[in-house]
Amino acid sequence: MVPDHLAIIMDGNGRWAKSRRRPRLMGHRAGADALDRVMHYCKDAGIRYLTVYAFSTENWKRSDEEVSGLMKLLSRYIKSKAKRLVEDGVRFRVIGRRADLSEKLQKEIADLEEKTREGDFTLLVALSYGGRDEIVRAAAKLAAAGAKFTEEALSACMDAPDVPDPDLIIRTSGELRTSNFLLWESAYSEYYFTDVLWPDFGKDEFDKAIESYSKRERRMGGRLK
Repeated sequence: MVPDHLAIIMDGNGRWAKSRRRPRLMGHRAGADALDRVMHYCKDAGIRYLTVYAFSTENWKRSDEEVSGLMKLLSRYIKSKAKRLVEDGVRFRVIGRRADLSEKLQKEIADLEEKTREGDFTLLVALSYGGRDEIVRAAAKLAAAGAKFTEEALSACMDAPDVPDPDLIIRTSGELRTSNFLLWESAYSEYYFTDVLWPDFGKDEFDKAIESYSKRERRMGGRLK
């Protein structure tokens, strides 16, 4: 049994760079390479959706140099990977507060989403994203529409309502917290924590996470018969 939707908190880029006495942005570049690897592991395993936590609403508090470097790295990733994503059948999507991003980056994202919209594997990138913020924005949409507040109605106002909730969430680097990631969608998700830093996350650790998931009994609030 493999998850239909895998989500990952990609943690440890900075520590990876620090341990090698490299700039933090070197760690983020290595993290982007790890994302490429894991995306292909997912496709080979039959996973249909991959959501990654790339930049949180809290990450804007980091130094101007790091934030600027991350935005440039994302822009380069979009430009350099566009053709490959189309060829590999990957649908690229972004969740989060797009208005926080530069107009140039917003356009690059929108263009790539349009180019890849026929892909049968979906990569969702959480940018300027926070789980609490997503719920607040969804509630505001519902209130503005004058609709009745129900669980189903609120779910329909989330950033990607057509995407199934994540079955498994992986967090790297040894941290044991959710960090405001997919708070609404993860109500019944399974979690897998590993000490491996994200840039070092490879096939062996991926297989361990999937194997761990395959052995779990998912009761979804019910009880086993």
